[in-house]
Amino acid sequence: MKHLTRRIALTAVAAAALAAIPALAADKVNLGVSIPAATHSFMGGINYWANQAKKDLEKEHKDLKITIKTAANAPEQANQLQDLSTVTKINALVIFPFESAALTKPVAQVKAKGTYVTVVDRGLTDTSAQDAYVAGDNTAFGKIPAEYIAKKLGGKGEIVALRGIATTLDNERMDAFNGVLKNHPDIKLLDAKYANWNRDDAFKVTQDYLTRFKKIDAIWAADDDMAVGVLKAIEQAKRDDIKVIFGGAGAKGMVKTILDGKDPRIQADVSYSPKFIYDAIKLTAEARLKGEKLPATTIIPSVLITKENAKDFYHPNSPF
Repeated sequence: MKHLTRRIALTAVAAAALAAIPALAADKVNLGVSIPAATHSFMGGINYWANQAKKDLEKEHKDLKITIKTAANAPEQANQLQDLSTVTKINALVIFPFESAALTKPVAQVKAKGTYVTVVDRGLTDTSAQDAYVAGDNTAFGKIPAEYIAKKLGGKGEIVALRGIATTLDNERMDAFNGVLKNHPDIKLLDAKYANWNRDDAFKVTQDYLTRFKKIDAIWAADDDMAVGVLKAIEQAKRDDIKVIFGGAGAKGMVKTILDGKDPRIQADVSYSPKFIYDAIKLTAEARLKGEKLPATTIIPSVLITKENAKDFYHPNSPF
């Protein structure tokens, strides 16, 4: 009986000791970050802030590992997701989709394996494939330029627009832009073509606009990189009829132009900082380390940038 009592006591001690050992595998967060490659300055900013998040957060949290993958196109990103899931064995994912439709199924497959998914900026076509969504205010991103252009033109004129890539966020921006124009029937939107948030593509699209339309009062290039291509095409065509050029996202070069007042056609912009990828990674990592979830949607405000507040948005050391 004495031996039995002793064995029971030892078993209890052993069980207590085992219970005291932290469940390391369950507590660790193996976070994958999937983003487009730095094909233009905004994506350069996305890459910069993603790597900064990895550096800061891994230093702060010993139970956090972050693996970053960059893709040049949607098929490559889909393949990288499979690799992150099966080889790296991530249990959390922060993804900035290259395209919405093409990445929805690959992301859903990752989520189906029990991975927590935060989608950033370019939403998926099926939100059931994600746990959380973090983005800038895309409605404001389209609404603010339209309101500014309408005011500058006195509610009357002919304009063109350059869209980004076919994504949910681009649709949100364009819908908001058109929503404002409905209140200004004397402003005619001549055309709105995709230019892929790319300088060279924007140059070609603007060349087409300048050839087809003999009078253009304003151009909305929904990205500051595209605005650079727009300016180049206008300069080459020697057109002087365009009164307003409005980009987007608050690139340092465009903000500096507003600050210096160097170009009367460029007096405003709308904020949309690539730093939200840092915020998304930090929010996701820290929530998962606590075993918590994020709100379904987190929106970072977008605001009008003018000469009066441009200094608050000018970051000369940033890649964007």
